[in-house]
Amino acid sequence: MSIDRRRARYALGLLVLLHVINYVDRQILAVLLVPIQQELQVSDTAMGFLSGLAFALFYTTAGVPIARIADRGVRRDVIVWGTIVWSAMTALCGVTRSFAQLAAARIGVGIGEASLHPSAHSLISDFFPPNRRATALGIFNIGGNVGVMFGFIAGGYLGETFGWRAAFLVVGLPGLAAALLTRLTLHEPARGLSDGRVDDGTNPSFREVVTYMFARKTIRHIGLAAAFYVFAAYGFTIWGATFLIRVHGLSLAQTGLWMGLVQGVGGGLGTFLGGFVADRLAGRDPRFLCWIPALGGLIALPLLTVFLFAPTAPIALVGYAPAMLFSLFFVGPTYALVQSLARLRMRAQAAALVLLTMNLIGLGVAPLMVGALNDALELRFGAEAVRYSLLATGATSLWAVVHSLLAARSVRADLAAMAAETTSTAAAGQLAGSTA
Repeated sequence: MSIDRRRARYALGLLVLLHVINYVDRQILAVLLVPIQQELQVSDTAMGFLSGLAFALFYTTAGVPIARIADRGVRRDVIVWGTIVWSAMTALCGVTRSFAQLAAARIGVGIGEASLHPSAHSLISDFFPPNRRATALGIFNIGGNVGVMFGFIAGGYLGETFGWRAAFLVVGLPGLAAALLTRLTLHEPARGLSDGRVDDGTNPSFREVVTYMFARKTIRHIGLAAAFYVFAAYGFTIWGATFLIRVHGLSLAQTGLWMGLVQGVGGGLGTFLGGFVADRLAGRDPRFLCWIPALGGLIALPLLTVFLFAPTAPIALVGYAPAMLFSLFFVGPTYALVQSLARLRMRAQAAALVLLTMNLIGLGVAPLMVGALNDALELRFGAEAVRYSLLATGATSLWAVVHSLLAARSVRADLAAMAAETTSTAAAGQLAGSTA
């Protein structure tokens, strides 16, 4: 059976749309931190918990069992039900009356959103062959950047015009329509279709998945690298708006507009270019799948410093846009490597395990750490404490670069081992067929 390219392109486009909605619902909180904090009268540490750990802890842990369902069953249906849950819980955020209720609703958003990434990565890997996979996964993840952009812009406008509660209610509704469209039109491809790999239908235990994946040095190092790339970037994504409001005096709507454009355009371009360039160069040497993220991390750090210490908001944003571009070079190559090194019935779980490491450290800890540092440094630096808190999180990109370079040392051997395993499995399948 060959790949239907039109069907593959449609599936990718629909998954990008879902990813946009996913990130709008996730990211809108970032631009609304100030009015929520003012109404609920809580500390920066509490807001860091709400925007980071409250979401990430359940998003990452729920992702593993949901991914097991996806590896065993129909991935499309996993996505549909997850979309319904996260959309409804986003709308519910708008009617909460206390910090605890809002935190509970955000936990619900996290559990619902855990359905998309692992299932989508597995689907995309069956629609697109290895030499196009980093690009395809990069395009999928552009949806996240576009979602961040719309989340900031819509959240800033709606929050300033109608209040933060109305903002949550409005952005929660489109996901329900998208869930119906997905159920009616998304095709479920045969597993292994794009690789020419044989799906024997065997469902490995979770222990077997963990043992198999983490026995590969490349997986271990790119998982940690991705975690610290996200740690460096996500503190800025969550607290960058607060930085612009407190330090440069921008309004809520201005902050939403500029942060949205920088995150959406700069981040989206970086996500695409990282995957596209890695696909082109990996044909010569697969180590480029690790070297490209390392290059991006090295370039991003000084640009993030420009953002933090520029004297005016326009100069700060000029530094922030290319910083976001380079800091997201890791996305496409990392996800493509994980899928290329996983067995067919492990792909969603492999993505979930890497996402668990990546998001628990990056998405969960980084916003909480920035909030705690803000509170600790406030007596000395006042409103500018957030500047130094973000500098501390941004510096972790250097740690990520080290792990990318370590992954480059093992990637050729791990890919060769997977190719040999695939060949032997296919030969065994042919032999069994001829014997029958």
